[in-house]
Amino acid sequence: MNDTQAPNRPTIQASELPTLAGRSLEPSSWLEITQERVNLFADATSDHQFIHTDPERAARTPFGGTIAHGFLTLALLPHLMAEKMPRPTSVTMGINYGSDKVRFIQPVRVGKRIRACQDILEVTQKSRAQWLLKVRVTVEIENVEKPALIAEYLILWIVR
Repeated sequence: MNDTQAPNRPTIQASELPTLAGRSLEPSSWLEITQERVNLFADATSDHQFIHTDPERAARTPFGGTIAHGFLTLALLPHLMAEKMPRPTSVTMGINYGSDKVRFIQPVRVGKRIRACQDILEVTQKSRAQWLLKVRVTVEIENVEKPALIAEYLILWIVR
C-alpha cells in the first residue's frame, strides 16, 4: 500500500493489529474517474473496448456514456484504501496479497466519483514478521445507490 498517497494515515503497533478485526474504517476521500485515467488504463491493458474509450459510441448504449473498466476500479483499491487503513509503525512493506472474492456490481460512469469503505474481517499472524489482513472493501459511487464493487481484499504487512 502506497504511503506517498496517504502521508498522514493512522499508525498502529504490529502487536495491536488483531484489535482491528471487526472494525469498520471511515470512508476514503472521493476520487473522480476521468476519461484520461480510463484511456491510460486502456492503453496499459490493451483493452480499448468502445464503452471505455469512445464517448460518442458509448453515449448510444444503456450506459449513456463511457464507463471505467471494472479492473481499473479494482486496481485503484490500494490508493483508495491507504488513506484510512492503519499502518504498522514497524512496517517494511505492504503487499497486495490477492482477493478472495470480487464482484463488479455497478459500472462507474466517467465523471463520477468513487470512494472505499472498509470492514476489517480478519487479522492473522502468519509468522513473526508477517500479518495478513482480510478486508471487505465496498467501492461506492457518489449519488448512486448500488456500489461499483465489493471485494474481500488481502493485504500482507511485513514488519521488522
